[in-house]
Amino acid sequence: MDLSNFNRSEFYPLKKTFENFEILELISNYIVDNKINNKFIINDVSSTKIINENSILFLEKKNLLKDINFENILIITDDIDLIKSDKFKNVITVNNLNKCLLILLNEIFYHDDAIDYHDNFKFINNSYVSEYSYVHPSAKLYNNCIIGRGVRIGKNCIIKNNVVIKNSIISDNVTISDNTTIGSTGFGFDMNNKGSFNIFPHIGIVFIEDGVYIGSNCTIDKAKFDFTLIGKNSMIDNLVHIAHNVRIGQDACIAAQTGISGSVEIGKNLVSGGQAGFAGHISIGDNVVVAAKSGVTKNISSNSIVAGFPATDIKKWKRQIIKQKKDGY
Repeated sequence: MDLSNFNRSEFYPLKKTFENFEILELISNYIVDNKINNKFIINDVSSTKIINENSILFLEKKNLLKDINFENILIITDDIDLIKSDKFKNVITVNNLNKCLLILLNEIFYHDDAIDYHDNFKFINNSYVSEYSYVHPSAKLYNNCIIGRGVRIGKNCIIKNNVVIKNSIISDNVTISDNTTIGSTGFGFDMNNKGSFNIFPHIGIVFIEDGVYIGSNCTIDKAKFDFTLIGKNSMIDNLVHIAHNVRIGQDACIAAQTGISGSVEIGKNLVSGGQAGFAGHISIGDNVVVAAKSGVTKNISSNSIVAGFPATDIKKWKRQIIKQKKDGY
């Protein structure tokens, strides 16, 4: 499946369609300047990684952006210089990008963090299954599961007791163990405007590839705009948290109580010991081993073995431990 082309409206229906110039009215209190060179309908959002036609792209000043090939993209940004660029036809500059994001996502989409969100369920074999979802006939649903709007569950999957799956696509031969939640909302908010009313809506999904095993009491958050990914044939132990926008390559083995912060990119064949922690927005290469109780705070290159806090090459870490013991620490 081409993950960049999932149909967002299957998970988050449009409240209404807006033309790009109508967006000016919705965020008028925050606009610094604007240029609108052509009219088009807004029916999606984009990220810097995946650009969708007829969409809004929220662009922070710190993010660099190459040319956009689509005509119908509305950029909303706090970079006051971007409006001067000839590369982009439709730009609105604002003085509070996070507030504009919150307003517009709530105005354009129904999502499950808003009180006006609605789903219809059928009671099937002691579980509640959305009328707008698809579960393959060969999949096994145990008791008290909730399968939400837009969810697709593939062949020969086993979904054990009390599992909640929302905003997710589950491939074939996947096992999800008891009390796990897939597709919950990530921990995203503006540090200058904390509080539950300022939590950013997340309108991305989770994609679980073939042959993944997920243990009990795990949480895997949906992405902000795109997808959180668990690569094929990965094994995730009990009590693991995987935050929004994380992408894990195939054949990962992640032990209990590991926590992976948002927007971490992980290559193939990760082995993570129990209680390891990963800071957000870092990159982990292929064939990396992270020792138990390690704190990974920076990028790790492929074929590395790391340990400690902050996690470093395991040989260096062992030398540090020996030195500390000699020094009486």
